[in-house]
Amino acid sequence: MPVNYATPAPEALFPVAGVRLGTAEAGIRKKDRRDLTLIEFAPGSRAAGVFTQNRCCAAPVTLCREHLAAGSDIRALVINTGIANAATGEQGMRAARETCDAVAALLGCSPREVLPFSTGVILEHLPVDRLIAGLPAAQADLRVDHWHAAAHAIMTTDTVAKAASRRIELGGKTVTITGISKGAGMIRPNMATMLGFVATDAGIPAALLAQLAKEAADASFNCITVDGDTSTNDSFVVIATGAAGIELDAVSPHWPALRAALIGVAQELAQAIVRDGEGATKFITVKVGAGATAAECRKVAYAIGHSPLVKTAFFASDPNLGRILAAIGYAGIEDLDAAGVRVWLGSNDKNAAGEVLVSEKGGRAASYREEEGARIMKNAEITVRVDLGRGQAAATVWTCDFSYDYVKINADYRS
Repeated sequence: MPVNYATPAPEALFPVAGVRLGTAEAGIRKKDRRDLTLIEFAPGSRAAGVFTQNRCCAAPVTLCREHLAAGSDIRALVINTGIANAATGEQGMRAARETCDAVAALLGCSPREVLPFSTGVILEHLPVDRLIAGLPAAQADLRVDHWHAAAHAIMTTDTVAKAASRRIELGGKTVTITGISKGAGMIRPNMATMLGFVATDAGIPAALLAQLAKEAADASFNCITVDGDTSTNDSFVVIATGAAGIELDAVSPHWPALRAALIGVAQELAQAIVRDGEGATKFITVKVGAGATAAECRKVAYAIGHSPLVKTAFFASDPNLGRILAAIGYAGIEDLDAAGVRVWLGSNDKNAAGEVLVSEKGGRAASYREEEGARIMKNAEITVRVDLGRGQAAATVWTCDFSYDYVKINADYRS
């Protein structure tokens, strides 16, 4: 079960003007499940994306990059689960192109105005004939209020669907931001297997939208890790339809509010992935501050968040907190003075407020008692706070523990 997370109700996911969503059973890998999603956008919609840095990226990632680079408006996204269409060579590229051709024919647009996405098993070919056969049903299902259904249809090993939505008033106009994401394992975005889609009905110029997509990814999906594996298919796309009747630019007085709201939605979606991490029982926030640069703070935060020894200790509620210090030490900051590092352990759970100083001056803090560490580690929400004692920079990473179920889920994934 996810850590303190439940899928929002359908009525809590506000329709975005200019967006319709439909799902269908295409039998991509398993029968009797909705595994195909079509998202249609009004003419003139713009999109920007951030994708995996894995060099063995999937065919849909390559094609999405091509289509976005062409500078066309975007009329549709098509998403399948079950098969990732990754490590599939030229046949995989043909399948992705055929998918876009089929969607374009249905919607009366150019194939360059379609972005394809796949998630699931790597090294298996996409049954593109089944996917194309399922598209008319997905088109017939298109509705403005199908965000909840689409969030469920893009799941793989997720135990819950992930979605978020906000409405804000800008210049007398109501602007909506709604998004969905999927992911539970193979999560270490270097912009994980994760997909994220956020749409707004505000109008945003293409260059500014690309900047916003990167900023939102860096503040959300690039701050999470479940198991340290960067997927072949990671994609985060932001779409702006302009249908709300307000066009913004970087100097608009309303831009900061829209930017903050969209990043807030992206952070909700990213944190939901960690809360639903495969086998997760605890949600862990790693805050690293007083660093020389944000990059080195992030290095330290990820070293802690990736460590199997740290993660298994949290699962067992075992205050073997020397593992955290070890991770800080091997994070790659060559001139780090260990004597200047301080570490605290805390929790946001209502029955475990406050934090405990664990380490300072290169060793165990004189005030620290192991029973205090054990008390905090029993909670479902835990915070590790690190002060590097060398500057003003900071970074935050969200992660989860490793349980027995993580191994079971991944051992049986293809069964």
